[in-house]
Amino acid sequence: MDDGALLLPHGSSDIVDGVFDYAGRPASRSATGRWISAAFIIWVEIGERFSYYGVSSNLISYLTGPLRESTATAAAAVNVWSGVASMLPLLGAFIADSYFGRYRTIVGASLLYMLLSSCPCTIRQWREEPQGLSLMTLSSLHSSPCGEAATTDPADCAPAPSQVVSFYASLYLMALAQGCHKPSVQAFGADQFDDDHPAERAAKSSFFNWWYFGLIAGVLVANLLLTYIQDYVSWALGFGIPCLAMAAALLVFLLGTKTYRLYPLYTNSSTKCPGDGRRGDLKRLLPLLPIWAASLPYAVVFSQSPTLFTKQGATLDRRLGPNFELPAASLQVCSSVAIITFVVVYDRLLVPLARRLTKRPSGITMLQRIGTGMFISLLSIVVSALVEIKRLEVARESDDGVAPMSMWWLVPQYALFGVADVFTMIGLQEFFYDQVPEAYRSLGLGLYLSIFGVGSLLSGGLVSAIDKISKMGGGDSWFADDINRGHFDYFYWLLAGLSGVGLVLFLNFAKAYVYKK
Repeated sequence: MDDGALLLPHGSSDIVDGVFDYAGRPASRSATGRWISAAFIIWVEIGERFSYYGVSSNLISYLTGPLRESTATAAAAVNVWSGVASMLPLLGAFIADSYFGRYRTIVGASLLYMLLSSCPCTIRQWREEPQGLSLMTLSSLHSSPCGEAATTDPADCAPAPSQVVSFYASLYLMALAQGCHKPSVQAFGADQFDDDHPAERAAKSSFFNWWYFGLIAGVLVANLLLTYIQDYVSWALGFGIPCLAMAAALLVFLLGTKTYRLYPLYTNSSTKCPGDGRRGDLKRLLPLLPIWAASLPYAVVFSQSPTLFTKQGATLDRRLGPNFELPAASLQVCSSVAIITFVVVYDRLLVPLARRLTKRPSGITMLQRIGTGMFISLLSIVVSALVEIKRLEVARESDDGVAPMSMWWLVPQYALFGVADVFTMIGLQEFFYDQVPEAYRSLGLGLYLSIFGVGSLLSGGLVSAIDKISKMGGGDSWFADDINRGHFDYFYWLLAGLSGVGLVLFLNFAKAYVYKK
């Protein structure tokens, strides 16, 4: 199989022009691509997201627990790591589009994920001889001197420097793996539908909806299963299980090899005149930049779910029955359930209804979809601020500092957050795939992901700056370790203002945007 094979000749109606199969032959429309191939590819994405969110969703709890970091430091560290992880797809997309092709990049990135996770051979090895475990799992096996209780002075319980270094090294290597995997696998999935075939083009728009459905299904299971194991069983086991998921997902992906449609690395323009063709194609990315910039406030809000929302939840009553307490990070399940539910509503009800009104195959335009989600995101952060005001009032009246307030108070902000994702996240994915030259579709998805990378970095910068400023004069930080003495609500109102500015800018840029023909 060679991603760099020559462009294929135009042939019979059963041949997809410019595309080949696993053996380098012209791809048959009836035997390759479409939903059969997409199903295999969606499965590998489910495994990858399960692995990634199995670490990221509860990362702030590990940093403030076993690694003894302050709330502000941990939130900033999570945001910076998430930002770097979301910027690296630009590098991964360049590698896939220019050198290895999407198929090989997916396989290589999946193997790197597996190396970073633990695959223990036996229970005895797991308990007694942790040789061969990954860097991340090894670091989590070394507990701090005070165990995992958060009540002791962190200065007296600092973990060994080697543990901190090995954990962060593995964390950033995981960021590199997902940076190569994420843009490649999504572009590869969309490649299985032919833009020049009316039925397949309509199916491609639906593909982005079901792609996100599968992605969130992986996140949902990670938030339910792995966060519980990490909080109540073992961090090492919780960080190790994703290896098995990636191994299974990679196996499923490889089973679908004979059905995939593979594109050459270069289009006609870049083959005939590589320098001029590439420069011309890259210039066509410039009109996307205003949309990219106006989406940044949405990305800053997106960064709050695995950090500040989780810290809020940790102070609430999370009991489900007399003997079970839901881990704070598992509250993110509310967003996942909202997404999974609303994807079906959107694809099966809203799109057909809008299609009748607008006569568009997708129902509404990609930019209309993105803007709708931005407005819902603004509502979600306003609700978050109002709930935090209520939580602070209740917590400060409590003797033990724990708010006698149900976790269900956080459900509206998580649910609105999820519905916003169905509009904006999926809309951005489709927009940055569809509106770039064919040779740079992985790069287009890398640009989409970089929105959330820069958004996370901006969020981390805001948290660090506000933490320092708000402590001036001896006052409590907005992000005090005892969050009942802090002011997450102030930060949420600030984000609501930024979201409003971003929405106004987006609407103006969207009006002026001319879609690629």
